[in-house]
Amino acid sequence: METFEEFLSKIGEPDHKGRLEEILGWIKEKFPQLETAIKWNQPMFTDHGTFIIAFSVAKKHLSVAPEKVAIVQFSEPIDQAGYSQTQELFRIPWNKPVDFDLLEKIIAFNIEDKADCQSFWRK
Repeated sequence: METFEEFLSKIGEPDHKGRLEEILGWIKEKFPQLETAIKWNQPMFTDHGTFIIAFSVAKKHLSVAPEKVAIVQFSEPIDQAGYSQTQELFRIPWNKPVDFDLLEKIIAFNIEDKADCQSFWRK
């Protein structure tokens, strides 16, 4: 989690910082094989050099970016969780609970789907 310390220290809202710390810590515990990085000013997790998931902080929500393929695969559960989405990300409002089960499924999907991927992004 050292990788994320500087990023987290810049989040002014304590509740938002705490929520993101919880999520990042949970991912590191659940998927210890994933590497951590800050790229494009976003905390992210990678696996064997390929992108798995990233996060960005906004005033009203936390954006979760697992790549378009994962958004398409999990579009319905994302809607059912009450999160808005675009082609590349979904948004968890700060005032809504985190659906950790959904997050786990998305991360596991990306790890499996990109097991043989040799590039950072899907092609």
